Amino acid sequence: MSDQVNSPSHYKQGRTEAIEVIEDAVAGADDVVSGYLLGQTLKYLLRMWHKGNSLQDAQKADWYLRRLIARMQGNA
Repeated sequence: MSDQVNSPSHYKQGRTEAIEVIEDAVAGADDVVSGYLLGQTLKYLLRMWHKGNSLQDAQKADWYLRRLIARMQGNA
């Protein structure tokens, strides 16, 4: 049985674990909230083919990305 807390299978697809990609990507964020929004966007994109509802994960990624863009434009 897989460990759904410490090592869920949908985060460990490919050569690199999703958390490592996200940590590297958000390290240069302008602020904590922008880093969070980018991290959430990536989380949903990186696991979307591995959880059973790809469309829903793509829509969630889009939602977070739109919030990040609005924040960067000064609208959030």
